[in-house]
Amino acid sequence: MEEYFRRAVAYHEKGEYDKAIADFTRAIELNPNFVAAYALRAAAYREKGEYGSAIRDCNKAIKLAPNLTQAYAVRGLAYFRKGEYDRAIADYTSAIKLDPYHASSHSLRGLAHLHKGEYDRAITDCNRAIKLDPNNFDAYLNRGAAYALKGEYSKTIADCNRAIKLVPNYARAYINRGGAYGARKEYDKAIADFTRAIELVPNYVAAYFNRAVVYREKGEYDRAIADLEKCVKLSRDPSLTRDAREALQEVKKLRR
Repeated sequence: MEEYFRRAVAYHEKGEYDKAIADFTRAIELNPNFVAAYALRAAAYREKGEYGSAIRDCNKAIKLAPNLTQAYAVRGLAYFRKGEYDRAIADYTSAIKLDPYHASSHSLRGLAHLHKGEYDRAITDCNRAIKLDPNNFDAYLNRGAAYALKGEYSKTIADCNRAIKLVPNYARAYINRGGAYGARKEYDKAIADFTRAIELVPNYVAAYFNRAVVYREKGEYDRAIADLEKCVKLSRDPSLTRDAREALQEVKKLRR
């Protein structure tokens, strides 16, 4: 049993989730009350996008060990990815009650509040996460996003700077900072950030779209058109594709 469990953990750490799940399952068959195996199999299911299976495993782990912080945190993220933000918040709150120093639960609860439009609550949770863990990249990124939605762009830029210092090659941080620069009409800085995001993730559709918007504001219509055409070609999101097509027609009219 322990051999299957140890091998499953190794597979999980390598991102080989199917193999991890198979070995966790074998360990559970040998010991149906193996709490850690349920909790870690749930995390593997979550990473595969199998949120229902992740939640069921967390439910079992919590039934066996009601004070297992990890099970609430894993289930919370599964609910979050399903868009069930209230349930995610409830689970992160349970995790925090069990372990008030669990920085990631504060940060992720903040992200759930952010998606609900509860920006001040998001900031409060991220503040706590950063106090507990000054190197919590996600907390800076999430807090910066909340500040942007409140129109506090200087604070967004400061948080993105911190996030980029911690993780220099994370494209989303450049997108967020570029958006803040664009809102402040610092267009060249915005373009530099969107370009950096594209260098890191060449098919980053949102980066092309956002850069096109800035080029349009600068009157650089040919460049805006090129980015919007790239956006239409790459996008698999019907809403974003529609927005890009509409923006493309608008910019073509402005160029005439």
